[in-house]
Amino acid sequence: MAAGSELTRRPAFAAEPTAERTPAAPGAGAGTPAPAVPASTGAVPDGPGADGDGPAGAVPGSGAAAAVVGGASAGRRWVVPVLLVVGWVLGVGWRMWLARNIELPIAHTDEDSYLNTARALAGGPGGFSSENGPLRRVGYPMLISPAFLGDRDFTASYRLVQLVNALVNATLFPLAYLLGRRLFGLRRWYALAAAAAAATLPAAAFYAGVAMIDAVLAPLLVAWLLAVHHWVRRPGPLAAATVGALAGAFHLLHSRGLVIVAVHAGLVLLLLARRRIRPGAVLAAVLPVLALALVNEAGIRLLGDRVYLLGDPPGGGTLRAVASGHGLLRLGAAIGTQLWYLVVITFGLAGVAWAAAVRELRRPGRDDAYRWTLGVALVTTVGVAGGASVILAGITGKPLDAIYGRYVQMLAPFWVLVGVGVLLVAGRRAAVRRAAVAVGLLVVGAALIAARLAYVDSRGHSLRYGGFSAPDLMALTGGWRELRPVAGALVGVAGCVLLVAALRVPRLRVPVLVALVVVNLGTMQVITQRLVRPMVAATEPTPRVADLGIRPGERVYASVGVHYILRFNLSHQVTWTDVRWFADRPPAAADVVLARWAPGQPDDWDGARHGFVRLGGNPTQHWAAWRRG
Repeated sequence: MAAGSELTRRPAFAAEPTAERTPAAPGAGAGTPAPAVPASTGAVPDGPGADGDGPAGAVPGSGAAAAVVGGASAGRRWVVPVLLVVGWVLGVGWRMWLARNIELPIAHTDEDSYLNTARALAGGPGGFSSENGPLRRVGYPMLISPAFLGDRDFTASYRLVQLVNALVNATLFPLAYLLGRRLFGLRRWYALAAAAAAATLPAAAFYAGVAMIDAVLAPLLVAWLLAVHHWVRRPGPLAAATVGALAGAFHLLHSRGLVIVAVHAGLVLLLLARRRIRPGAVLAAVLPVLALALVNEAGIRLLGDRVYLLGDPPGGGTLRAVASGHGLLRLGAAIGTQLWYLVVITFGLAGVAWAAAVRELRRPGRDDAYRWTLGVALVTTVGVAGGASVILAGITGKPLDAIYGRYVQMLAPFWVLVGVGVLLVAGRRAAVRRAAVAVGLLVVGAALIAARLAYVDSRGHSLRYGGFSAPDLMALTGGWRELRPVAGALVGVAGCVLLVAALRVPRLRVPVLVALVVVNLGTMQVITQRLVRPMVAATEPTPRVADLGIRPGERVYASVGVHYILRFNLSHQVTWTDVRWFADRPPAAADVVLARWAPGQPDDWDGARHGFVRLGGNPTQHWAAWRRG
């Protein structure tokens, strides 16, 4: 059969930079880029006898392709910008509403590390960080550090952190719209609906309510891939510097940035080898990465020893965990589970997108921005899944994960957009083939995961399954206590079949994408009710420190006998000093201590022996505050 039809209706800006422009097709709105007929590509577009999707060689805005690309009249150019701004504002409000019950951290110890570092960067006291030296990053604490300027209680600062998260996370909507327009040339209403579906995806929106770096990574990834697409399409020093700056931002924010930087370096070398860029562009693409790496080092030096690290650097343990046949098998299972997870939570759209991307990479003679962007995204996806699995395998002090999808969640919105775009521009047969690949990934993946779980269970072991492992998968499958791969496959297959069928009917396209938004909103509501609120109730110490009369200026210490989650959340409320820990005997410098209160139990801490008077606390939560008498 001839080559698939995704490229048949690709917009001009997805073709080669040397493509010739053609006049705007009749009906195309003013301000819409005139489509181009790509130069000879060596690929033959599908015709009526292939997928039945319109005349061979159709261009956007003409014939059957007019269902995909469209424009607005000059008098309505303001409508889309206004809708994008309104959508962003609504997105910020929705994220803040979801976070309304979270007044203290629930994702320990990651949140604690970021918050302690941010407070220190703002000039306040330091604290601990669970990071290790080689993987330490200060970009996110820098972003949220203004929340700790001035004299305010912790809850107020935490609300400002959530607001910063929401402001950045909600930019997914306009960025996703641009991606849909530039990568596929979608009609404005299709692009808006697809962007809303991607921006409300729980994989991205969930983290906006907590002080986690994941709140900003999904929009950053879409922005980076948009910049990559633009750079390949129109090479230039400014475009190169933009791509480099966004890759460097990843490095500044999280260790996942190492994968992004590696992919960026590979992209630069390939473009140079293909003579698509000049040596000057190489410098423009590399220097921002180096500059932001230096910013990270400068931030670390600025902190000094005010933030002390508790994490173990990756080393021999990581190598031993994967350097064997059994270790490699476990590594492959972890990578495969994360990729399967992406297909499930995108209702098969990630699988559709991957199938189309692989088909594009195999096209002889194709060398356009669309192809390069999808290739970069594919390598990044596998690289992040692999890198995360290697690092997690080296943490030998904890049981292995049944699934840990957090590291790949930032990729979900991008693949949703690509999947929707593929289904909208592909012919019927091509769409069915792509969907068949997605269904196959879902079914085979579920079978392998179920076999792995059964094997581990038969050996008398258990795999870790925490609330932050894959909250959206929990909500979609009802698997709050255990991973349910069969249910996940059924959800993914059902969603994929419905999306493929509905997106083939023009009048159903916007409604089905709106329905996907409703599903995302509902899923987030379920996550809030079943996961977030119970976490808040379990991790919020009562009464508050201020209610016990603990005053600014007092030197406060905490006993390791207090459960670490309560100890951390109590310590956050002491905004004027770094709360250090002690085992049994409090330091002589301590004015106030937080210790275990367990009446009738042998580990109940008696402060009277050390000259302290109990201020109050919560015997049910097993903690009390004591002041030196």
